Parts: sequence; structure tokens; C-alpha cells
Amino acid sequence: MSADINAPFYGWYGDDFTGATDTLATLFSRGAKAFLFLGVPSSRHLAMAGALDSVGIAGSARAMTPDAMETELRPVGQFFARSGVKVLHYKCCSTFDSARNVGNIATAMTVLRGFVDQRQAVILGGQPSLGRYCAFGNLFASIGTEATVHRLDRHPTMSRHPSTPMAEADLRRHLQQLGADAVGLVDWTMLENDRPLASDEPNILFDVLTQKHLAAIGTELKHRARQGSLLVVGASSVAEAIYGDRLPPVVGPQPTHTGPVLAIAGSLSPLTRRQVEAATSFIRISADAGRLVEEESYREGMATRIGSALRDERNVLLSTAPQDPASIASADTRLAQTVGRFADRLLSEVPVRRLIAAGGDTSSHMAKNINLWGLAYGGQLSPGVALSIGRSDDPQRDGISLMLKGGQMGSIDLFDRFAAGAT
Repeated sequence: MSADINAPFYGWYGDDFTGATDTLATLFSRGAKAFLFLGVPSSRHLAMAGALDSVGIAGSARAMTPDAMETELRPVGQFFARSGVKVLHYKCCSTFDSARNVGNIATAMTVLRGFVDQRQAVILGGQPSLGRYCAFGNLFASIGTEATVHRLDRHPTMSRHPSTPMAEADLRRHLQQLGADAVGLVDWTMLENDRPLASDEPNILFDVLTQKHLAAIGTELKHRARQGSLLVVGASSVAEAIYGDRLPPVVGPQPTHTGPVLAIAGSLSPLTRRQVEAATSFIRISADAGRLVEEESYREGMATRIGSALRDERNVLLSTAPQDPASIASADTRLAQTVGRFADRLLSEVPVRRLIAAGGDTSSHMAKNINLWGLAYGGQLSPGVALSIGRSDDPQRDGISLMLKGGQMGSIDLFDRFAAGAT
């Protein structure tokens, strides 16, 4: 796709699949024609997606080493530069959890900065619609739909995250600890008092406490985009800022609401555990994570049990999260890879048309392994949780309905609502 007047204005890369689908939903709810590819698209798949205002790529950089991130993101940057997008959004988790050796946001900024015109990267620190707030550079977050808000370094979940614990709430310090250059700040008082929204630092962080702040930031971002393409880092609040208030969504394909549901919960989040326990319309099966990874005979028995239930038109919820993440080596990666292959095997034996994956790594590996090339928007189930419709060159997989859910997202009854056909 060449850079011309028909080029999409906005391009986003989601560092995990759940976050990428949330941005897709945000764009659709604001009337944008958007589509999410599961990798840099071929010209054929790009043509099949049709004319787009916004084009996305779902990835898994959040779970990668810096070297792997560079290998992943360089072709992404090249694609967006060829596409002519004015805003290149690196969609990270709304809690910015990242570490030097895994999912390093500073590494992503370094790589992608080379594919935009403007040298200064913009960072949006909050997303009020998800209970994420940034004040004087410090990030605060709620848990799911609960009202209580915690400073991130005291957050009951994120401060103890198994792979990227957040010990620093000041996003400027956090990003510089990851290796980013100096980060300037536009604090919320500047947004409310019409003061200049500028900084000479290589990066600039914007506070976000209210939707009014997002509107002011959106005006600034669109002004900057007229001067040349730019890199913006943050949650789906970036899309909210640029595309403004909700509009009647673009009419898209409709999801499948019939047939059994296969749900796989790999998230270690306490919220996801509560959602699993509350799922009354499913047969709940808990897998031993270590045996699932290591033992073929164990997987055989599990596949037989799950396949039998699905053929009987019964919903199945398989929990693969180990009670102790340290109980299996490299749990986050090996387990998610195994679960992805296991899901593909189950779908080959029982052509299920409705799927749930809970957890960023679980979602990424499942979507990759079931032979999808893209996701269209199918509805909004809960704040931060979208319903997607899979596109595949395999007719048995094309049009499949998916809910890819981050660990910290969704209402307690989310699994049952999906099973009941809610959108």
C-alpha cells in the first residue's frame, strides 16, 4: 500500500492480542473502519480487509526479549511507513507493566521511532474508561470493574505481577529505568489551563485523568500529525483521544451465537480466577500445568474428555494457570505455546465456532495456532473486553467468534455472558 490520500490515518501494533482487540473495539465504537491483522499482512489479505481508516497488527512483544522484540517490530514499522499512517500507536498494557528483559517498552520506542518523521515520542499515561489515571506522571489503576483505585506500585496485582512486577508508579522513571531517553511531562494542570503542551525532551508524557483531558490531547496529536508522522505509546486511550466521542459503530460481520463454547483460562490474575469460579454454564476442568506441557498421554486424556463434552453441545472451561507460576519452568512461554497447539488440535477434532482465551499469552498463542490471519470487530462484552470474528483461509475456521480477554479485564459474569450470546 503506498502513502497517498487513501492511506489509513492511524496504525496500531498491540503488544498482546487482548490489548490489540480492545483498540479495535475502541475504534469501531467511534465510527472508524478498522481491521486487525495477526501479523504484517500480505497484499491479498490487505485487499480482502477493504478500505480502512485504521489498520492494526496484533503481536506478542509483551512477552519477548529485547532482541526478539526488534526482530518482531522492524517489519511492523516498515509496513506502517509504507502504508502512510500519520499516527503509529504502540499499544501497550494500560498498566505499562514491562521489564528490561521482557516486553521492554523502551525497546519498542527505540525501534519504531525509526519509522516515523518526528523524533519526539508521545506517551499517554491513563485511560479513565478502564479505571487508569495518570497524575503528575504517576499511574493509578483499579481492579476490573471495582471502584477502588491504587497507585501502581501498591496495586494488589500489578505490584506482584509474576513476570513484570511494577515497583515504580512514576512512568517517567519507569521508562527511563527500562532504557528510554529522558521523558518530559505535560501534567493535568497544563491541560486544564490551556498552557503550552510541549517539552524539549526526546519523549513527552501526558497526564490523563478525565475524558476532557483526552479531548485536549487528541487535538494536540492531530495537530502534530499534520507536521509529519509520529509515534504514540499508550493504551486504547490513544484511539479515544484521536477519534473522540462514541459514534454509531460501523456495521460489520455478525458473530456466531450458537453451538458450544471452548474457553481456556491461562491468566494468573485473581480477577480471572474469580471469573472462572463464577462461570456456571460451563463444565470446569483444571489442568495440571506441568503435566500438560510435558506429558503427551496427559494431553491425550484431556483432549478426549473435552472433545466428548463439546460433541454433546456442552460448554467447557479449561483452566491451565498453575497455582504456583514457579512450579513449571518458563511457565509464561512454554505453557502458552502448549495451550495454543492444544486448542488447534481440539478444533480439528470438534469444529467449535465459539472460543474464549483469558490471558495475554494464552490469547496470542491460541489465535496464532488456529490458523487465523485477521480479526474483525464483533461487539463489546465489557470495558476492555471485545468480541472478535476470526478471518482464516481455512473455511472451517473462517468466521469463528472469539473473546480474547486480558487478565485484569471484564465483569465477574463475563464467561456466562459470552456463552449466552451477549454483545
